This record gives sequence, structure tokens and C-alpha cells, in this order.
Amino acid sequence: MIGILSVLVALLAQVMLVNRVPLPAGGAPDLVLLTVVGTALARGPAFGATLGFFAGLLVDIMPPTAHLVGEYAFVLALVGYVAGRGAGGPVTTVVLCVLMAPLLAAAVGGLISDPRVTLSTLTEQVPVTVVYTLLVSPIVIWLTTRSRQPRYLT
Repeated sequence: MIGILSVLVALLAQVMLVNRVPLPAGGAPDLVLLTVVGTALARGPAFGATLGFFAGLLVDIMPPTAHLVGEYAFVLALVGYVAGRGAGGPVTTVVLCVLMAPLLAAAVGGLISDPRVTLSTLTEQVPVTVVYTLLVSPIVIWLTTRSRQPRYLT
């Protein structure tokens, strides 16, 4: 229940606050991605994949959206599973998932011929988004894992 509420709060904060702040280079951190990663770190791969899928569906239907419904649900489900499995430790897992999500989204968009996926998007927007997301990640990961003992320490 806390994971679902965390995703809803992150989605509302993303749409109402973060996306409206004009940051340098035009990027914005992805709070929903970080919330899914943090919750999956604490709860495991099955819960992470399920939460990622439903969080992705919410992102897909939340305006302003310009992609097919299910595209980001697939990406966040895979990211939630990978985060729940862990990749050597919490920091490595967060960095891997933050790097994997936009590249996987671009790959899925390329497979379905999304006109927004171009070489300039991959070389200009994706690196900026990754950097902003990594800068915000310690705060969001701490907020999502502080109420429960992380699974990777057991």
C-alpha cells in the first residue's frame, strides 16, 4: 500500500511540479522511475515488476502524454524487476536502472516507430535526464526505503 501511495505522490509531484520547472538543458528528473526502483529494492522483484507495470500505466494515461498506452508500463515493469533482483548493491542497482530506463524506452519507441525517437533525442535529451535523475536519486531512494529494512541487506 505504501508503494502505491509513493508512486501516486511521485507522479503528482512529477506532473505538477518537476515538469514545470525550467531546468538548464531542458531535462527533468524522473521521480516515478526512482520511486519504483526504491520500492523494488525494498520489496523484491515480483512486487517491483507489478508496481512498475501499474506505475507505467499511470504515466501512460496521465496527460500530457504523447506515446502509446503500455509503452512506459513495459519499461517500468522491467526496471522494477531488475531493481528488485539487485545488481551488486543499492548504488549499482540505482545507476543501472536509471541508465536502462530511457534507453529501453527509446528502444521500444523505435520498435513501434515512435517519431519522437531520433538520434538527437538520444544524444541531447537522454543524457540530461539521466544526470538529473541521478542527482535526485539519493533523496527519493532514501524516502522510499526508509520505512522498511532493505531486502539486499538480509
